[in-house]
Amino acid sequence: MPIYMDFHDLPDGVTAAHIAEMHQADLKIEHKYKCRGLTYWCDERRQTAFCLIEAPNEQAIKELHEKSHGAVPQRIIEVNDILVESFLGRIQDPENPQNTKLNIINDSAFRILMVVNIKKQELRTENIDILQAALRGYNKSILNIAINHKGRVVKQVANSFLISFTSVANAVESAIKIQELYNCVITPDVEFKIGISAGIPVTAKESIFETSIQEANYLSYVTNGKIIVSPEVEDLYEHETQSNPIKIRGVIALNTTDMEFLIRLFEYTEKVWTNSNITVVDYYKNLGYSKSKLYRTMMSIMGQSPNYFLRDYRLNKALELLDRHLSNISEIADQTGFSSPSYFSKCFQDTYGILPSTYVKQLAY
Repeated sequence: MPIYMDFHDLPDGVTAAHIAEMHQADLKIEHKYKCRGLTYWCDERRQTAFCLIEAPNEQAIKELHEKSHGAVPQRIIEVNDILVESFLGRIQDPENPQNTKLNIINDSAFRILMVVNIKKQELRTENIDILQAALRGYNKSILNIAINHKGRVVKQVANSFLISFTSVANAVESAIKIQELYNCVITPDVEFKIGISAGIPVTAKESIFETSIQEANYLSYVTNGKIIVSPEVEDLYEHETQSNPIKIRGVIALNTTDMEFLIRLFEYTEKVWTNSNITVVDYYKNLGYSKSKLYRTMMSIMGQSPNYFLRDYRLNKALELLDRHLSNISEIADQTGFSSPSYFSKCFQDTYGILPSTYVKQLAY
């Protein structure tokens, strides 16, 4: 059967003890609805609770909750148990250390998520062996740093990492150590991009932590050589450490206005980037900016003009496809929004110092 996670926005006065009682009420009658309650997370401070349940469908979960205690969840999503454990550390109730009748779990599902992208800059033939060796070293060190700072590596694809933390201080310190690793042995052929966001596992999106993952990814695009954090991460850091991440070397926090712009920018880009007819005119019309204001805003936040940003975004996607050997060059040019294979090859060579056809041949060796 599929596994679901639901979200409960708790009323004032509801405690972890109340949620434990509700969990036990579910377990007593779950068989009637062909469900199996696996575990739950309760956060008294944020007044949220999340249940992990094996069930035939969402309706069965709603009926179970309504009958057992009346608290119907605000949102339910289907999840993968391996991903849940990777993000949250467990998929079963923790042991009852007090050995009491009621196992009260006051364990938040709120997580700080860090995306680390090692972006290739130069792909010239004479550098490829050195580059690959450097990337292997970086990847191993990033994994060790994350683990040493109590991070859970949720996903690693090529030279990109998604890491989950319970502590914002650990996440920020981990990011600083990763950035120091790059600064100590500067490899001119790559740049490090690190974004840190935070949030809950179930939102209006379809997948677990999808909102926070997207935000961390967006933040990692902002600039190179810096660690970019969301406004919420900055607030959490101040609360947890009585400090300010802006004053920490290499850490920059976006304000709320800039974060909102970043989300709108990427949400629009994700809808249109494969369309070769999209231009900057479409951007300022759909984002509600004048041409000059869009340019100023983009340069201030992204460090890139709108034209360069869109081209860079497309080239990143094209490089991913080339690395995965999924299509030929003409197909990739079409899939990534370039008007022709020749224009794609020109842009690729201007950025990476090598033709895509030559790069593909290198990968075969």
